[in-house]
Amino acid sequence: MKYLFSLLFLLAYGSTVAQQPPVMPRDAAIEAKIEKQLEQMSLDEKIGQMVELEIGMITYRDPRYVVEKLARMSEQELADTLHRFGLDKQHNAAQLALKTPEDKQNREKLMGLYWVSNDIQAKLPFRLDEAALDSVVGKYKVGSILNAPQTTAQTPAVWNQVVKTIQDMSIKHLGIPTVYGLDQMHGTTYSAGGTLFPGAINMAATFNRDLVYKMGEIVAYETRACNVPWIYGPCIDLGRMQAWSRQYESFGEDVFLSGEIGAAALRGMQGDNPNHIDAYHVAGCLKHYFAYGAPYNGLDRSPARLSYEELREKQFAPFLRGIREGALSIMTNSSNVNGVKGTVNREFITGWLKEGLGWDGMVVTDWGDIDGAVTSDRVAPTAKEAIRLAINAGVDMMMVPSQFTYNGLLKELVEEGSVSMERIDDAVRRILRLKHRVGLFEQPNTFVVNYPKFGSEEFAAYSRQAALESIVLLKNDSVDSQSRLLPVKQGTRLLVCGPNANSMRTLNGGWSYTWQGDGADREEFTGHFNTIYEALRNKFGSEQVTLVEGVSYDSKRWAMDHADNIADAVAAAADNDYVIVCIGENTYAETRGNIADINLSTNQKNLVKALAATGKPILLVLNESRGRAISDIEPLAKAIVHTMLPGNYGGDALAELLAGNENFSGRLPYTYSAQPNAMVNYDYKASEVRETISGVYDYNAKTYEQWWFGAGMSYTTYTYSNLHADKNRFTKDDVLTLTVDVKNTGAMAGKETVMLYTSDLYASLMPDNRRLRGFEKIALAPGESKTVTFRIKASDLAFVGTDKKWTLEAGEFNIACGDQSVNIHCTEDYTWEEENIPDN
Repeated sequence: MKYLFSLLFLLAYGSTVAQQPPVMPRDAAIEAKIEKQLEQMSLDEKIGQMVELEIGMITYRDPRYVVEKLARMSEQELADTLHRFGLDKQHNAAQLALKTPEDKQNREKLMGLYWVSNDIQAKLPFRLDEAALDSVVGKYKVGSILNAPQTTAQTPAVWNQVVKTIQDMSIKHLGIPTVYGLDQMHGTTYSAGGTLFPGAINMAATFNRDLVYKMGEIVAYETRACNVPWIYGPCIDLGRMQAWSRQYESFGEDVFLSGEIGAAALRGMQGDNPNHIDAYHVAGCLKHYFAYGAPYNGLDRSPARLSYEELREKQFAPFLRGIREGALSIMTNSSNVNGVKGTVNREFITGWLKEGLGWDGMVVTDWGDIDGAVTSDRVAPTAKEAIRLAINAGVDMMMVPSQFTYNGLLKELVEEGSVSMERIDDAVRRILRLKHRVGLFEQPNTFVVNYPKFGSEEFAAYSRQAALESIVLLKNDSVDSQSRLLPVKQGTRLLVCGPNANSMRTLNGGWSYTWQGDGADREEFTGHFNTIYEALRNKFGSEQVTLVEGVSYDSKRWAMDHADNIADAVAAAADNDYVIVCIGENTYAETRGNIADINLSTNQKNLVKALAATGKPILLVLNESRGRAISDIEPLAKAIVHTMLPGNYGGDALAELLAGNENFSGRLPYTYSAQPNAMVNYDYKASEVRETISGVYDYNAKTYEQWWFGAGMSYTTYTYSNLHADKNRFTKDDVLTLTVDVKNTGAMAGKETVMLYTSDLYASLMPDNRRLRGFEKIALAPGESKTVTFRIKASDLAFVGTDKKWTLEAGEFNIACGDQSVNIHCTEDYTWEEENIPDN
């Protein structure tokens, strides 16, 4: 009964939302084709379009190496097999061989053999199981396939053949092409030989819309070269919980930055006409709709507990921006918000998105999330009930992804009247509309021969530039009375230490050639790129640079490291002038990255402490997917550089910056906390003060940040002056124009990110400390000045009140840019009746 009550409540809420005209005008010709196709489709064919399976369901698996065969091998046979495939260092035959009847029931051993089977199959040449494909398309009418074989990057030639085979079968049986989807997370994740960019968090750290747009263009081009028309991205979750294991997939903690960077990436991916995407662009998929990046405990796929005001004003805002930019699809939140799982949240999917915005795109679930409604979130007792809730909530495509039961269960629901044919037809219209918009009916295949720039030097140059502009200088103290530690002078002897010093894997992070990022250490993918150590040798000379890591990562358990030879590193310091300690994290993706402690590992901290005790100047290089607490070792370093995940060219970019051949311009896209239990965002509420509160509440209330959002230093200096607002008084219809002069007052050319912040000084609902409202990145030669202009709609200064309506209140607002500030005055109150302020 409680499930029925919840659904009735959500249905009632959704029915009160006024139907809006489409955000993006439709193409009448496309709509006519869709209606004609719908008339000709059977119920089985319609339901098949709503199912997405992973490629493993149609992958040939060599029967010699399935789990059942491995389980029958003796220890020696298993050892010989592992050795033949070069897997004897990853798997231990003595531990995995089934020697007794009890072993055959040992879940841990059987799971071990499962991973052995997967690893062996991944070593074999990939091939489709065409009999399975014929069943998937012919019997189950499936309309979408996703993922890379063994979640490992494939060459364009392999992709061309695989997707063409699927398309041929789909058109033969259905007359409708398949839409293939891939997680191309930061460049061509799953396209061997393509252009991998720095992680999404780095792209945000550039504060450079043009670079992000080019990344979107390049990933689209190279993905279409692989015959794939659909990307699950950009990821515009707000990363507002630093411990979250997907922080690096986001564009950081700020609403405005995430919206701007996400919109730039989406434009690059989809091109100028989302109704007619050409053969060089792809359909984007905004994810994960929404509030996925704010789990209250910091763990992936954990609940978010957020107020309506926080949801509407912040978490929803980047998605609203993306919808207005023309996003063709959206992926639902894997977790739950205030107890309602994202996949079954009718209020958010149908109420806010489809009806509230008049959006006609397609909604897809994340991997296995309908099952998750039963197994993890427990909002439905059976898979059939979960399907009913999800489809009626507004889900159009179910990413199953590894079973065939959903077709039959959904058909039963339709025949029972639990899911209406109107809802089925609406979902299929949206799926067909996506396929038409990406041109699959006219051109179902695209081949690499027509994409000569795939993996080109032209594209690589953008990845290198993104690495340069994303690395952040956080500290640069003096080493003597005349100079700071950085830049490093030629001839300086450098000792390079730490587990991240000689690793490509850690430069790239998760979703790099493989799901967990371990593929980035494979010779065939990254053998021609340079680690930090290799890049420093190239820049400063092999005789001047010595490597003694001191600490290394465990080969199997990503979060484990070992203190191998700290004493050797300490001894080597005596022969060097500076010590560069490269610390941080190993790679991970999703829930494998969950951690119980945000502190950097004890072994790595002990390495830094031991090296600092030598008296040699310490440069900390932070190479991590999120900010790990280092407040106890930060004072030991003369300089600190945060690379985050700078990609294949990250080592080279870091060497250029440390040598002073390039200037730092990256800025932190999130607040870096100093203590494990002091997670804070820069736009904190006014009462979360940094200093002692005066008056009767005189206690040491303080936020414990290490570095605030937007932090970042340069080798040059910039002076701000003449911040001016064109209006001192304004109303809700005004557009405010603000100008500020910025001058490079140092001796080196550089790029400065000019950020404009606003603060509502007093409001009926506690105001945020401040909010980013604009940014521009400008290049300045020494002595050069530029005037930067910002235009802000007065309505952007509104907030969501306790009545759930947008309100702009009369009163004072502070505008700040650099060290400049002015106050302006709103002269009247105004409340909007619309759920979203119109985007005029």
